[in-house]
Amino acid sequence: MPQFFVSFEKIAGYPPANFNRSWSQPMKCPKCEHRENKVIDSREVREGCAIRRRRLCLNCGHRFTTYEEVLRAALQVIKRDGRREELSREKLTQSIAIACQKRPISIQQIDQMTGSVITQVEAEYEREVPSTALGTKVMALLEKLDEVAYVRFASVYRRFKDVNQFMNEAERLIGRE
Repeated sequence: MPQFFVSFEKIAGYPPANFNRSWSQPMKCPKCEHRENKVIDSREVREGCAIRRRRLCLNCGHRFTTYEEVLRAALQVIKRDGRREELSREKLTQSIAIACQKRPISIQQIDQMTGSVITQVEAEYEREVPSTALGTKVMALLEKLDEVAYVRFASVYRRFKDVNQFMNEAERLIGRE
């Protein structure tokens, strides 16, 4: 695979006086901290949102993996009570997994669903996302995947007060078929 390097020195006015070259220094080997290594394999991961690189240290021969991805500003979730907290992939995955307990849904499907929801909200929202938007997106995906998991998630998300609300949602799903 050909590699391309841009030399800022060949562009008029570059580099600026405050230019920091630290980003362009080679990756350190985690074993011996030597800076000379070569990429032996590169491939896209996470639906093209990241690049996984296998590297070989030219000093000690240790092989290691690095990931390259675009850094985005962390999304803040606006909770129902107005509090804000950072969007947590782990917390979202855990809430979906709880709804899917003892259902024929694999960990990979749960991870894929989490990734899909995060990708959607990152595309729609720049800095803050209402928790209601997250819940709605999860419910839409769960409804297509597994109705029992959907009703479990909906009962918590919509704060069902009694069995009647639970039954109404179940009847809506039955009537839909």
